Amino acid sequence: MTGIDAMVHAIEAYTSRLRKNPLSDNLAREALQLLGGNIHTAVHRGGDRDARGAMLLGACLAGQAFANAPVAAVHALAYPLGGHYHLPHGLTNSLVLPAVLEFNMPTAWELYAELAAIVAPAAQGSGEARAAALVQALRELIAAIGLPATLQQAGVAEQDLELLARDAMQQQRLLVNNPREVGHDDALAIYRAAWGAL
Repeated sequence: MTGIDAMVHAIEAYTSRLRKNPLSDNLAREALQLLGGNIHTAVHRGGDRDARGAMLLGACLAGQAFANAPVAAVHALAYPLGGHYHLPHGLTNSLVLPAVLEFNMPTAWELYAELAAIVAPAAQGSGEARAAALVQALRELIAAIGLPATLQQAGVAEQDLELLARDAMQQQRLLVNNPREVGHDDALAIYRAAWGAL
């Protein structure tokens, strides 16, 4: 969970609308390379010190990245899940990550395509296709390390999605950084996608 959280730090820093900058971009790319390349090993072979060391360094660099270019809608929508359901922060980020990236696709696909070169290096085709490959690669990674894929699987009640969307709107300090504007109806649609995603 914490490994996915660190990857989210890098991804959101790289796409932060207001403060994206070359320093945070370089930190985010290096962090994502270390994290994405080692998380599976660190989870499934916990005694692998090289993989765990790479995860530590990647998490540190991702933290430096988002200290310079703040996180956005993934975190904004993750916070209410932690508050109401007492789910771990890394898990809540993981649960909404694919749905937020898909929502952001119309405005952020070029940046996601650039990150696909790190997370899904075999991806080919148009920029939009490579951006979609990034999302798919993250979905597959979440499954491969054994995390729940949907809000439903994590025990979130469908009738609470409206409440969660209202609470997410209180996170304007984060939402202003998102590459695409997020309103209440958008947040609700993202939660619905994350609740029933396959």
